[in-house]
Amino acid sequence: MGFESSALVRDRRRVLSLSTAAFTLLFAVWLMLGVLAVPMKAELGLTSVQFTWLTAIAVLSGSLLRLPFGVWTDRYGGRAMMTGILLFSAIPCFLLSRATTFGEAMACAVVYGLAGNSFSIGIAWNAAWFPRENQGAALGTFGAGNVGASVTKLFGPALMALIPAGGALGGVIPGGYRAIPVLYAVLLIAMALLAWFASPRSDRRPGRARSWASQLVPLRELRVWRFGLYYVLVFGAYVALSLWLPSYYTRVYDLQLSFAALLTAFFIFPASLLRPLGGYLSDRFGGRSVTLVVFVAMTATSLFLCVPAGSLPLGGFFALTLFLGVAMGVGKASVYKYVPEYYPKDVGLVGGLVGTPGALGGFLLPLAFGAVEATSGRPESCFYVLAFLGVGCLGWLLRVVQTRAGVTGLASPEIAVGGE
Repeated sequence: MGFESSALVRDRRRVLSLSTAAFTLLFAVWLMLGVLAVPMKAELGLTSVQFTWLTAIAVLSGSLLRLPFGVWTDRYGGRAMMTGILLFSAIPCFLLSRATTFGEAMACAVVYGLAGNSFSIGIAWNAAWFPRENQGAALGTFGAGNVGASVTKLFGPALMALIPAGGALGGVIPGGYRAIPVLYAVLLIAMALLAWFASPRSDRRPGRARSWASQLVPLRELRVWRFGLYYVLVFGAYVALSLWLPSYYTRVYDLQLSFAALLTAFFIFPASLLRPLGGYLSDRFGGRSVTLVVFVAMTATSLFLCVPAGSLPLGGFFALTLFLGVAMGVGKASVYKYVPEYYPKDVGLVGGLVGTPGALGGFLLPLAFGAVEATSGRPESCFYVLAFLGVGCLGWLLRVVQTRAGVTGLASPEIAVGGE
């Protein structure tokens, strides 16, 4: 029995470490055009509209299929699904390095953008292996792979400068920005081989014996969609600000793009790396309690950031966005703690559904930022949108908590563990 327990612990650790590494790489691929699209615009002669769509389309395609990817993972296993998405993403990623027109680049971005759905795969895969009392920490650790958003920002410019315009190895590795997709394609294939051969051969598939109809039952519940709205605030806004902040820094504070990207990376780090802390706190104090604190902190910080652009010194603005990133990092884990609490048999489906509006928020919120700024003429108006969203989520959460407290009493065990 002791041997079985030890083997099980090792298998869980292997699943968690491999899925987190794969997700980090896939997340880097998913958002790589946040940096690469700048030189691509000049080389391919893109218009401003084409440039906007090119940077956003991968986010969209990595959002729409999160629900089915979660269901498929429950049915076919995380080992097969993660290996498959890694291998599949390598093809359009490599082809992007050969794109010579806007249409070709868009087609590649749409297809490799499916890498964003790997989040649903990892959530379902880890939930199948970890017991309920440890799922918050496990899912939070896996979700820290969001830090992949900073990889291209940190290393992309240096690699583009390092490889000569004519390429390397006789042109096998192209020069400039085209080298990055080639490198990612190689890493995706290597990671796929590692995920397949190093993960437990006997995978867990909690949905394989269930009918499709039974797996879709949670879709009827308003609670699931509410969790999705919460995730728009903690994750969708994170993706949106990751894309928006470099431009904000350059326009408002007149910074060089390289320094603006560095400051944005410091926002990304806590918003990603503190997910394990958020998972631990959610296991300890309950997802509801932690989420409530996160929403208060995010709403208050967003309101502070609504002051006229440039009125805050650069250090003050940076500190506030850093605090916003801390809250997002904790909140991304606390919101997902709800999923196994309420739907232990449907983590793949519900996790995919909750992730869908959150990821779509990463596509829609920058559009909202731009529309509100165009109407108001105020660069800080992006934080108007964020504050409005924060007030809405906080108000809904408080209303539900007060309703539950009126029915069950504040000392209810369900309230204590984070139920709504």
